[in-house]
Amino acid sequence: PEDNFAIGKVNLDVEFRKISGLFAGVNGLIWIVGIGTLLAGMIGISNIMLIVVKERTREIGIQRAIGATPLNIITQIMTESVFLTAISGLFGLSLGVFILELVNKSIAGAASAETPFRDPGIDFNIGLLALAILVLSGLFAGLVPARRAVSIKPIDALRDE
Repeated sequence: PEDNFAIGKVNLDVEFRKISGLFAGVNGLIWIVGIGTLLAGMIGISNIMLIVVKERTREIGIQRAIGATPLNIITQIMTESVFLTAISGLFGLSLGVFILELVNKSIAGAASAETPFRDPGIDFNIGLLALAILVLSGLFAGLVPARRAVSIKPIDALRDE
């Protein structure tokens, strides 16, 4: 009576919890990688915009000297930052959808009822949400360069070589 292995039994709840824990871990890893990639992209866009501000120091000084308000300068830098992130986000999303379609076509002939990867795709609403997050990250990425551009004094910018 004390032999637990005398009669074979399988507890599917234990196995289900193991598999669910595995998928929860993979999902958490995907979120960590995604957030890290987004932060790296924001830092990259911010650095690009800082270089743009440095290159346009003279132009910004002239704009300020002839009456451009700080809001005009901030709007100019932020618009460019959002444009860069939106274009790169659209390109990345398009490339991802294209690759998914290639994978879908390549496994369509080999797909059977047992294949776990049938009809891979992306939900349209998730794609729009991703683009909205990219636009917001573009806004945040442009804050530091825009503040740097506004802090440039017109007389110093005109002297800049």
